[in-house]
Amino acid sequence: MDKIKFISLIVPAYKQEKTIIDNLKNLDKVLSSLSYRYEIIAVVDGFLDGTFEKAKSIDNKNIKVLGYKKNNGKGYAVKYGMLRARGDLVGFIDAGMDINPVAMSLLLNIMVFNDADIVVGSKLHPESKVNYPFTRLILSWGYRTLTKFLFGFAVRDTQVGLKFFKKKVAKEVFPRLIVNQFAFDVEVLAVAKALGFNKIYEGPIELDFTGLSTITSTSFWKIVLLMLWDTATVFYRLKIRNYYK
Repeated sequence: MDKIKFISLIVPAYKQEKTIIDNLKNLDKVLSSLSYRYEIIAVVDGFLDGTFEKAKSIDNKNIKVLGYKKNNGKGYAVKYGMLRARGDLVGFIDAGMDINPVAMSLLLNIMVFNDADIVVGSKLHPESKVNYPFTRLILSWGYRTLTKFLFGFAVRDTQVGLKFFKKKVAKEVFPRLIVNQFAFDVEVLAVAKALGFNKIYEGPIELDFTGLSTITSTSFWKIVLLMLWDTATVFYRLKIRNYYK
């Protein structure tokens, strides 16, 4: 691939007032250690707490903070940022500091070495270090099996919130996306595959997941049902309506 000159990193943030400042500064520290120009675009998904104000308080020319009043979902926030990104390589990473951003360097190396269209962080990579609650492991395994059957993904893990895309891939894929919630990552990869962007690779991550470690039985099954519904709509649009093309 052409030499990477400029990276755009999207950070969707939802009710992260406790961590957003440290999160963005940490991302800036990691990216500044690499040999690329870059921008960090934080997208605050709903003005529900002090996340937007705290993020805006950071005085750093490499960090841009965008946002909107209504909470619309992670997929909406990532797309919002992607459509405003300037980089020739674009990516996103979840806010909250569950994912160690040091992994970005490895994923970028994989991207360059393989001339990849997309590189995704993977919990199942043999070099990954993962601390994951049992309920999420169950959900992840079942969902992974389902999506592989429906869409034929070669990658083993679609759901980690750390992915990088060539600019031309992002430009083709993201304007077509519809899902704002749970099946967003699957829709991204399904649409990319349908458009012929098949050079998708996985990279190792360090993940210490705490966000839903106390998930209740009711909310667990609600998430499952929402994920299944969103996934079914992606399958319908892709395989039956041929909508994305």
